[in-house]
Parts: sequence; structure tokens; C-alpha cells
Amino acid sequence: MRILGVIPARYASSRLPGKPLVDIGGKSMVQRVLEQARQCNSLAEVVVATDDARIVDHVQALGGRAMLTSAHHPSGTDRCWEALEKAGPDAFDGVVNIQGDEPFIVPEQIDEVCRCLMQPGVSIATLAQEVTSDQDLDDPGEVLITTDVHRNALYFSRAAIPFLRNPAAGPRHLQFRYLKHVGLYAYAPAALQRIVQLQPSALEQAESLEQLRWLENGIAVRVGLTAHPSFCVDTPADLEEARRRADRGA
Repeated sequence: MRILGVIPARYASSRLPGKPLVDIGGKSMVQRVLEQARQCNSLAEVVVATDDARIVDHVQALGGRAMLTSAHHPSGTDRCWEALEKAGPDAFDGVVNIQGDEPFIVPEQIDEVCRCLMQPGVSIATLAQEVTSDQDLDDPGEVLITTDVHRNALYFSRAAIPFLRNPAAGPRHLQFRYLKHVGLYAYAPAALQRIVQLQPSALEQAESLEQLRWLENGIAVRVGLTAHPSFCVDTPADLEEARRRADRGA
């Protein structure tokens, strides 16, 4: 199975402008993501898809592949589809959307979502981790998932789902196997083409979660489990933490 890894890297981040090019321990953000992705055994090719020629030039100077994509994409999913179209949709059996703001992503995590996509009947796959702290249940920045017995997603929410009707004393995460979302996606090309054509849905707009659009339109999302933590750089505070981790050799 030939899988294309796409790293969407938007320069015009509202909270951290120029985010792909910020320095983290002597390497740019996008360089760190690219180096990690290129170590993944499951990917036939890796490309950075960006809205800015400065990022294209930077990646090419590193010896990587980059392409200029529209500045008007509403999401990384749409940018992945344009990258696949330009790379040749018939040349790949799958696409992985590798978040361009996770400088410490481990290659094994990308392999995990690829293996999930390779399962029979799966057209979209993502990952989750078991919740180990009640703090994650009360943080709207964390997205919780419930699944069916086949581990297909039933719902994604910024609220703690399911609601414990009669909780016992003590931590809630010990009373139910809560799952939190890890924002890594893999798609079959036909599924990716379909979802970028869908209009925003009511559930998506209520929770501000794009994947609810897919569920609301009857598209199954298989959820794999990972033990690898994720760390996204969204704010200046996150950037400072990333630099501390780089200094520690993370």
C-alpha cells in the first residue's frame, strides 16, 4: 500500500504567525516534523503543503519536497486533498495528514494510523489515547471520543463523554475507559475527495470539530489506540515549552 504523508504548514497562523519557520532548538518547526515523518516505515513519500513560498524554499533547501497550495483552504484536510491531486491521486492508496505543529511526533505513531487505515473496510482512520487524568476531562482543548465495539467513532466532543450518571467517589477516569483524540488522520483517496466536498454541518459548528461533519454524513472513522503522547504548538507559551523540550533532548 503506497501512502503519501502530507504535512500542512500554513504560514498565516492567527495565534503564532510564521509558525512553521519558528526556531526550536536550532531547527525550524517544519524541519522537525519533516525529519520525523521521513523516518516512518509506512510512508512512500512525504511532502510539505504550504501557502507560502518562504516555506517551500526552506523545505527544499533542507532536501525535502514541498508544494505551494491555496491560501484559502479552510482546513488542513482541504490542503491535503490539493497536495494529493498535485502528487497524483492514482499513485497513492492512502494519505496521512501529519500535523505541521507537532515537532516531536514519533514515526511509530504515524505507522500506527497507517496500519489502522490498512484494515479491511476502513476509509478514514485516526488515533486516541486512554485518559489518565481527570484534568483532560475538564479541558475543552482536549477532544474526547466514544466508539462502538468495532472501534469506529460514535462521537467526538470537547465535553467529557460519556457522562457518568452515578459516579463513585474518586477520579472519574478510573471509572470508565475514557479516550482522548490524537489529531492524526489517514484517508483513502476516495474518502478524502468526498469529505472536502461536504458542507459544514450543525454538529461541527456547535463543537468546532471538523470530524463531526464526516460522522454526520454517515462516514465511518476507525479509531486506533496509541501510547505515544502528542504535543501541539499553538501559542507562544507552547513554543516556549517546545524549546525547553528541545533543550532537554526530547
